[in-house]
Amino acid sequence: MANKNLNAAKKAKKDEFYTQISDIERELQHYWPHFRGKTVLCNCDDPYESHFFKYFAGRFNQLGLRKLICTCYNGSPIQGGELTLPLFPTEEPKKKAHKLVITEVTDVNGDGVVDLTDVEYLIRNDKNVLSTLETGDFRSPECIALLKEADIVVTNPPFSLLREYIAQLMAYDKKFLIVGHQNALTYKEVFPLIKENKIWLGYGFKGAAAHFTSPYEDIATAGDHRKDMIRVSGVIWLTNLDHNKRHEELDLVCRYSPEQYPKYENYDAIDVAKTSEIPYDYSGIMGVPVTFMYKYSPDQFEIIGNPSDMDWSRGQGIKPMGKETIELLRMQGNKSHVTANMCSIYLKSKGKILLPYSRILIRNKHPRQL
Repeated sequence: MANKNLNAAKKAKKDEFYTQISDIERELQHYWPHFRGKTVLCNCDDPYESHFFKYFAGRFNQLGLRKLICTCYNGSPIQGGELTLPLFPTEEPKKKAHKLVITEVTDVNGDGVVDLTDVEYLIRNDKNVLSTLETGDFRSPECIALLKEADIVVTNPPFSLLREYIAQLMAYDKKFLIVGHQNALTYKEVFPLIKENKIWLGYGFKGAAAHFTSPYEDIATAGDHRKDMIRVSGVIWLTNLDHNKRHEELDLVCRYSPEQYPKYENYDAIDVAKTSEIPYDYSGIMGVPVTFMYKYSPDQFEIIGNPSDMDWSRGQGIKPMGKETIELLRMQGNKSHVTANMCSIYLKSKGKILLPYSRILIRNKHPRQL
């Protein structure tokens, strides 16, 4: 239900969900060396509530940051609302885009420790720290100028704008760590970047699901959490910052046999139903579930292509399914949105047509024989 409502929220452009501090801390611990001496930009983050802001502001000295920049856009749904930490004076206009820039965090209140209390004091007493923006939209000239200044971008961008957001990061050659959904892995704009090892997955959320704070009253809630939170499965971290996990190779234990790994009818590759069942001794192309990407190491596997991309499939010579195949599929009661001209890969077993769910084509770089 949560994902169904998330899709509805995206269509209504109401997909602004806020990441929990525990999820941020769990992921960011693996990247600390990347941040020393760097300028970090959080450009989809209302500093009234953003845990990304609180994370980097609270660890400014620990991470050795040069500068922290946070921005939010006009009309942010929770801007100026209930504050965990009252960072801004009450006379500050609500619903107005802000830019928050921090270059130093010291023990300004003299309590012997440097923490978010000092950040609050700094913001309240230094007029140069907090300023307004025209719109705060990451695509606006004022925000692009801030992007050019940044070394690393870390945030949770709106899922409905993820294609455009990633394209901008790549256009300006920026390092980044952002939250997205696994559906993005097969986007035409994203998959080639993954194939070319220009971006990859981070360590990930526990159970590949996240609980986000939701400011919208008409969004489904997570029954096991606060009523203002939504549970979304298939949530991922996307990054181009190197980390140890992406170099961990899968321990493959299955052996190839034609009976266990059928070939597609219209493409020279075998189907592998589960990532854990990838055979260690097969040197050809394999179709694996999209969730394989959680375990993907470029040291062990080569990504061949995305058969969900019809243009790519036609270019590879994958044959259309044909009228006869579609008729048989319909006779089986399958109502999937496929046509005779589509080049979707499929299997045939005991006279039945089988359409495997969303595959990525890969090859083992180092198959072994025992």
